[in-house]
Amino acid sequence: MRNDEWISQLAQLHQQRTSCVLLTLVEHQGSTPRNSGCKMVVTADQQYFTLGGGNLEYQAIAIAREMLQTQAQQSRLERFNLGARLGQCCGGVATVLLEPLCQQQPVVVVYGAGHVGRALIAILATLPCRIYWVDSRASAFPPQVDPQISCISDEDPAATVQQMPAGSYFMVLTHDHQLDLLLSEKILRRNDFSYFGLIGSLTKRKRFEYRLAGKGIPQGTLDKMRCPVGLPDVKGKLPAEIAVAIAGEFIAAYGSGNNAL
Repeated sequence: MRNDEWISQLAQLHQQRTSCVLLTLVEHQGSTPRNSGCKMVVTADQQYFTLGGGNLEYQAIAIAREMLQTQAQQSRLERFNLGARLGQCCGGVATVLLEPLCQQQPVVVVYGAGHVGRALIAILATLPCRIYWVDSRASAFPPQVDPQISCISDEDPAATVQQMPAGSYFMVLTHDHQLDLLLSEKILRRNDFSYFGLIGSLTKRKRFEYRLAGKGIPQGTLDKMRCPVGLPDVKGKLPAEIAVAIAGEFIAAYGSGNNAL
């Protein structure tokens, strides 16, 4: 590994807004697979470069992935004795610094894999965000999607609302008004979302507000529901036009939190 290779890799991951942990062998005593200063980069599903392989590297990667899973913010210094207990016969001691470099990616949840949903997903897939695409019909999803998209086929899509992390961006675009109402109720009852957009007209909004208020949803919470969804200045009824309007509103909502896509 050239001295600048790990820097280039970190820059690429930063551009992709991919969280990672930078591992550095800061000290070695006795016989170790590699010398001090060598580096490794670990993401949730990839690793780049090496600390020398073996059980040392396996355990270091496991610690790095645990840090990513728990969204750790503090660096860790780990000491490894390279003896029989670690499954290595070098006999030396390696000290590894693990530095988390977390990139906050918005979680976007799109309900509905119809024409508008497909057009919207095509746009969102070009943005640095984690996408969950939910529909009751497995056949509605295209055969292949980008790695950042998780397709969820569930006969009860509303049951997935509680599985999404706090601060998610919800977009409800299904073909079923009754399902839209159920999803809206589940999302609004959570009331911990960053954005909730519902496809439909002002008439649909008024009807939904009346029914949801009857179910005990406060007006202040109902006011957070974006319906009709999308930037009002983007006109048109074609799926691509609606998708552009929704994507634009999402970008504006995310940007208002002092984040940058």
